[in-house]
Amino acid sequence: MEREVPVPRFKVHLLLLHDLLFPRRFPRAAACGSGPITSTCACIPRASTSSVSTCTMGMAWRDCGCLEAFGQGESLLQDPGCVEELEDRLHFYVEECDYLQGFQVLCDLHNGFSGVGAKVTELLCDEYSGKGILTWGLTPVSSNAGDSRKNIYRLMNTALGIARLSSHSSLFCPMSLRGSLGIKPQPPVAFPYVDCDASLDYHSSAVLAAALDTLTAPYRLCSSQGSMMHLAETLTFSGRKVVAAWASLPFPARPGCSLPDALCAHPQAVPWKLLSPCRERKVSGCFAQSVVLRGVGKESHISSCAGKPPASPLHACESTEEALQRYLHTLFPGAFSTSHVLEQPCHTQPPYPQFFSPLLTRQGFLLDKPPRYPSAAVDSIPVLAALQAAPVVRMLLRGLYKDVQKLNARRWASFFSAGVEQDDFQEALEELQTLAQAYETGFEADESEDEADSD
Repeated sequence: MEREVPVPRFKVHLLLLHDLLFPRRFPRAAACGSGPITSTCACIPRASTSSVSTCTMGMAWRDCGCLEAFGQGESLLQDPGCVEELEDRLHFYVEECDYLQGFQVLCDLHNGFSGVGAKVTELLCDEYSGKGILTWGLTPVSSNAGDSRKNIYRLMNTALGIARLSSHSSLFCPMSLRGSLGIKPQPPVAFPYVDCDASLDYHSSAVLAAALDTLTAPYRLCSSQGSMMHLAETLTFSGRKVVAAWASLPFPARPGCSLPDALCAHPQAVPWKLLSPCRERKVSGCFAQSVVLRGVGKESHISSCAGKPPASPLHACESTEEALQRYLHTLFPGAFSTSHVLEQPCHTQPPYPQFFSPLLTRQGFLLDKPPRYPSAAVDSIPVLAALQAAPVVRMLLRGLYKDVQKLNARRWASFFSAGVEQDDFQEALEELQTLAQAYETGFEADESEDEADSD
């Protein structure tokens, strides 16, 4: 079992793109120094910063104080003074790195920062070719149902952002508790043991940060033989540059229960939730995946009694790593799966919100019934998370493509007046369709042909 040990040298450069107003939106998180904060990712656990060099770029649109449209974000990065400032900051942090694996870019998709992110990743791709660029596109849950203009802008910003960010990144992952990126609102993601108000950025960002901290652990370990680029290459073959994120928060395990016991309680499907906004959230197989389980102790890997046959094939495994790998192979036959089991849990001390069920112990394990007296705050939780190149990505991209295609672009001249040409917009939509096709199976390819004929 690997231990997540603080790395004494900078290995990953984390680039946070956010609104300058965010300290007023998250005063408690900012005041407590919880680590990197963005407008939609407010609480990255402290453990995540041990091997990360952070460069925060806060920028304000000169005219209106905000970035509403993709073109405004692009224009900002065409200003020589702004580009020079960005390059200076990048060079300063890169020179501090003993071993630079690559860059993580956290960027909002729903507003003009998608344009900023597109230009930043293009710059990184040009100046640091061969280095990993892992981009996380974030979207808040709060809807703009009462403001059609903002809702349409969100849709077009997201479409352009995904197309452009994925083209310049080694791997791109959209993350949100939204039920869908489309026009019609869908119920947000809900976890059974978390009383989360997804409309609050502080709550939703805490969930995403815990998942992100877990997903990125493999290339932040001292003992890891892989890198950011290696992770991207194992997931993005055959043109699949976009991946989906899943998480079980907390992973449902009981105190003293073995990992095989916990996994055998879910023989048909993994007990995780989709964190990449898509109408269809069911597991439908995958092509490749990277799975991380953290917070399960060494003493919990075997529960077989001497002289008795194992209760299941999982109980016959000699380690937690082997048990998890066999479990994944059973549920995802034919998929390329890599897995890591880490002893260290995900820490949830303040300012992490205490929105957990009373059925959780202080270490985040499940109880049969609530304790008679109020228990102490949850200090840590076990987490299971995964990045998947899976058919569900096709549903996400196709759903977004269809919703944008229904728009009458001529009605939104103000969006294009910010700097995006309509031809470039149509090209981005074609890129979305091409990305979606990379996740098709034979049946889905036939379905796409039928849709084209019907059009």
